[in-house]
Amino acid sequence: MKIVVIGGTGLIGSKTVERLRKKGHEVLAASPNTGVNTITGEGLKDALSGASVVIDLANSPSFEEKAVLDFFETSGRNLLAAEAEAGVKHHIALSIVGTERLQGSGYFRGKAAQEKLIRSSKIPYSIVHSTQFFDFTGAIANSGASGDTIRLPSAYYQPIYSDDVADAMTDVALGAPLNGIVEIAGADKIRMFEAVARYLKQTGDPREVIGDKEALYFGITIDDGSLVAGPGARIGATRFEDWLSRQAAKQAA
Repeated sequence: MKIVVIGGTGLIGSKTVERLRKKGHEVLAASPNTGVNTITGEGLKDALSGASVVIDLANSPSFEEKAVLDFFETSGRNLLAAEAEAGVKHHIALSIVGTERLQGSGYFRGKAAQEKLIRSSKIPYSIVHSTQFFDFTGAIANSGASGDTIRLPSAYYQPIYSDDVADAMTDVALGAPLNGIVEIAGADKIRMFEAVARYLKQTGDPREVIGDKEALYFGITIDDGSLVAGPGARIGATRFEDWLSRQAAKQAA
C-alpha cells in the first residue's frame, strides 16, 4: 500500500515513515525539502498518485496568529483537494489534546480550522489528538524563562514520548478510518512546572522553576483539565521518568 506522510522528514514523520516501511509499505516522506509543498501545491499531484493513505504531520513554521491560521487553512485545502482528485481512501491528521478547550490561542484556533476542513471533506478520516511530546519539555521551559528563573503553570499535563506517538500514527494508518477523533497521551499526569524542574535537574540546567497557577502556557491560561486526555485515550508505553533517565545518559555520554 502506498502511504504519503506530509511532514515525513520531521520528528514524528521520520519515525512514522520508518515504522511503515519496516511493515513493507511503500512510503513517501513528503516535505518542501523533498519537493512537495502543501502551501504552494508544488509536487502534490505526483506525490499522491496511487496513494491509499495520507498522514498530515505538517506544522506551521510561524506561531504568529494570522500566519498559523493561514498555514493550516491553505495547507489543508490544497492537500484535501489533491487527495480527492487522487482517490485517497484515508486522511489522517495529528492534532492536539485540548484543541476545542483552548480557543483563546491562535495556534489552537488554527488546528481547529484544520480539523473543520477535514470533517467537511468527503474523504474518510481519522484525527489523532496527542498531548505534548517529552521532546518539547525544553521549549516549555524556555517559554517561561526570565533570566535564571522559569515561571510555569502548576496545572497538570500528560506528556508522551515521540516514539509512542509514531507507534500510534502507524496503527491508525493501517486501520480503518475512524471518521472521528482518538486521543493519545503519556502514562503520567504531572504538574507542568514539576516536570520541567525534573528535566532541568537531569540535564544539568541550574535555573529555578516556579509553579504559578496564573502563569501562561504560550499565552493562554490552563487548568488541570486543559492538557490531559479523557477516558478511553491510548496511553503510551514510555514513562516520563524513563525518558528522563535516557536524557541524563545522553548528557553523560
